[in-house]
Amino acid sequence: MSAPGAGDWQRDVFRELGGVVAGTEQSASPPPAAAQPAPPPAAAQPAPAAPPLPPPAPVSVPVVMPEVRRTGQRARHGDPPARRVVRALRKGLSATAKDTETAVRLARAVQQPITTGRQIAVTSIRGGAGKSTVAALLSLTFAHYRADPVLAIEADPSLGTLPRLFGAGEVRWTFADLARILDPSMRVTDVTGYLLPFTGGGWLLPGSQGAVGAQLDLDAYRIVMTSLRRWFGTTVVDCETLPAEVARTAMTTTQARVLVAPATAAGVATTRTVLDWIGGLHRSMLPTTVVALAYTSPGMGVDPRKAAEYLGVGGAAVLPLPYDRALAEGGEIRTALLAQGTREAALALAAEVMDRAMSRGRGGARGGGTAAGARP
Repeated sequence: MSAPGAGDWQRDVFRELGGVVAGTEQSASPPPAAAQPAPPPAAAQPAPAAPPLPPPAPVSVPVVMPEVRRTGQRARHGDPPARRVVRALRKGLSATAKDTETAVRLARAVQQPITTGRQIAVTSIRGGAGKSTVAALLSLTFAHYRADPVLAIEADPSLGTLPRLFGAGEVRWTFADLARILDPSMRVTDVTGYLLPFTGGGWLLPGSQGAVGAQLDLDAYRIVMTSLRRWFGTTVVDCETLPAEVARTAMTTTQARVLVAPATAAGVATTRTVLDWIGGLHRSMLPTTVVALAYTSPGMGVDPRKAAEYLGVGGAAVLPLPYDRALAEGGEIRTALLAQGTREAALALAAEVMDRAMSRGRGGARGGGTAAGARP
């Protein structure tokens, strides 16, 4: 028999547990004891994060496939044999002090000391104008005359040709690879391990391994250009054709720019439109711009002096780059085979660009807005 008051006790327990109790007194079994939650386990110390693994090294890819290389044409001299004979006779009989003075003056302009790295963008309004050839010629000229490190950057990764123009056998590390690897603690000797050396003591950073449709990320471009400036005195950037985003960025952030124009009526007219656009960006850009009037075939008859009058807007300089059989082949640039006129034009172009990169708007030493040299 239940002790007096037991029903009341059960009713109170059910009420606390939220149970429903009938109005009449009912016997009920006491509910099972509520399970007590287990105490939480002691907080485990987080394991130290493993250091990130370095990106896998890419596999080297040949610049020119062996079967294609075997079928390549024999390299030709830029000047025909008859012209070389005549030039040698004239040089031996009538070498003037003026010629020597001009060469020395141009060399000194290329060699002028710099305090911070100079970056020079090379671009054009369309493909086939000779943009990469001009970038390679400038890089080779700077590397020949300057004592500080010279870097050529291929910021045109889609079917870029700089490795082939420099005679590289294969490409391993590219622009995008270096952008992921660069670290503030790296030294120049670390960086050059990812670059390709070329004749004269310069270095080349390829844009890609020749993949069709390869793209260059704008953030990667900014990382590489900002990081490498402290190690290389002169950097020549072979950009995409305008109006690509990287090309527009390079045109506005470098100390000087070279706009390669085909020596045709259409090429000159289109290039003038680009110069008007450059002048609208900032008034200091045109005085630090040089137009390379490229003669890519022997039949191009645009007068460089008339072209200079039309293109020398706002202080831009216009210099011709004559047709050269050695360059027309499209293979490795061998400076010993270049025509004499090509070597002279490349030196004049490099001197003009360096002057403008250093002056930043004061104009070149050879007079802005005029074409240097004789008609090609």
